[in-house]
Amino acid sequence: MKPGQIRPIAICVFRNKGKLLVGEHFDPTKKETFYRPLGGAIVFGERGRDCVIREIREEMAAEIKDLTYLDTIENVFTYDGKPGHEIVLVYEGNLVDSRLYEAESIRCKENGDEFTAVWKSMKTFRVGEASLYPEGLLESLEKKTK
Repeated sequence: MKPGQIRPIAICVFRNKGKLLVGEHFDPTKKETFYRPLGGAIVFGERGRDCVIREIREEMAAEIKDLTYLDTIENVFTYDGKPGHEIVLVYEGNLVDSRLYEAESIRCKENGDEFTAVWKSMKTFRVGEASLYPEGLLESLEKKTK
């Protein structure tokens, strides 16, 4: 992301038995492991829902169905010592391959880098045992429980 620019992104929430499928990431400056639903940057001319479908295909090689818009969150943050600003379109969907709901972890790729997606209990975020980003997402999800 270029400094001083706002980046539009779209993410997709997948829920299963009180857990969320989230990418596990690490901020080297803060020395913090954190979690974020999968998704990414919306490219010019692309709709948010199309971005989510593309990003899940690229990151997980998976297909999704029953995609529903949930919320928009403004995310102003610092990552690796650099300020960032995103407008986050939040969607919820279901994975077509039901075996992914049973996987402990899923190897994913983003821009050539690998990361792991895990099913993480919403409770761990609620009680502060783990950090979920963007800020405000947990509260939004708890208002819109399935």
